[in-house]
Amino acid sequence: MSKRKPSSPSGLPGIDAAERTPPDSPLTTKEGWGHFVAHEPVPPRLLTTAERTTLTGNERLREDERRREYHADLPMVNTPTIRKVITTSRLLIQLNRNQISARRGVILSGASGTGKTTALTRLGRAHELAIRMRHSRDRHRLPVIYVTVPPAATPKMLAMEFARFFGLAFPTRANVTDIVDAVCATAAHVHVDLVLVDELHNLNLATRSGAEASDQLKYFAERLPATFAYAGIDIESQGLFAGTRGRQIAGRFVVIPAAPFSHATAADHEIWRALVGTLESMLRLYNHTLGTLTGLSEYIFHRTGGMIGSLSQLIRGGAVLAIEDESERITEELLALVPIDFAAEQSEKITAPANPASRRRRIT
Repeated sequence: MSKRKPSSPSGLPGIDAAERTPPDSPLTTKEGWGHFVAHEPVPPRLLTTAERTTLTGNERLREDERRREYHADLPMVNTPTIRKVITTSRLLIQLNRNQISARRGVILSGASGTGKTTALTRLGRAHELAIRMRHSRDRHRLPVIYVTVPPAATPKMLAMEFARFFGLAFPTRANVTDIVDAVCATAAHVHVDLVLVDELHNLNLATRSGAEASDQLKYFAERLPATFAYAGIDIESQGLFAGTRGRQIAGRFVVIPAAPFSHATAADHEIWRALVGTLESMLRLYNHTLGTLTGLSEYIFHRTGGMIGSLSQLIRGGAVLAIEDESERITEELLALVPIDFAAEQSEKITAPANPASRRRRIT
């Protein structure tokens, strides 16, 4: 495999990034991010019975494969958390636009599987699409940066994550100041105004390197005229708001909790049913009866623990299995075959009703 050459600031792509995206480009590169922003899953058209019977064996295989790919990439619905993150962050971007320093930002904090990365990336995509529409002639504008904090991060490692997003390369002995200066110059050239930083829990403020990496992140926030949005696991319990550094962070950031969906009240039931129903409406299966999954919403809640990530995996997996076994419909028996994460399995053992018949009862 040939090594991709780093891009100069003047060569950064805009809306046509996805057209040149190498298959190995992660979301933390401008090519991978551009592909993510431009990608919009298109629901395949379900053929009529007459059309389907005329397909050859290979044609039917290709049609089934297109539907499997669509369901494996089923779009995520706008959850309340995603809507709050987007609304709050877009407001802060406006308020920060003319601020010289002390810009406000957002921290998305919660347990694993509660949709933090999804909310963070959906925010970035929504913002970038809005900027592209507003500046349609500027094809070199790149308003969003997406990076992740590496484990045991040092200031140089963190700076290199920003540089890697832009495709900037440096010799091994390059100092952190040169890297930061190049990143900031590039970001200014492409008009970055939103910086997404994921896996914030990898910053360990109890260690010297972790504290210095936190300072490096703060320095980026001072240098770049942009709004910063962070996401991480249980940030409050990680000590991020402790001490002098922590108090400064707490004074500048809005914390949005990402939590599993609740099932305690009738209103909670309806919210969950609506979420399941929205996902069900996206299915493209020949024999599936709309309303089947909403009727199983209680079972699905206990199976997933109310975790949006587990819900997505369960529905997508059920759809793929329904195509593969040619039943073309999702049932509780089929959902039972879909593997889910360990946390959801443990939640199911604790919260699932003792009477199996009660799991199937519709919530009225």
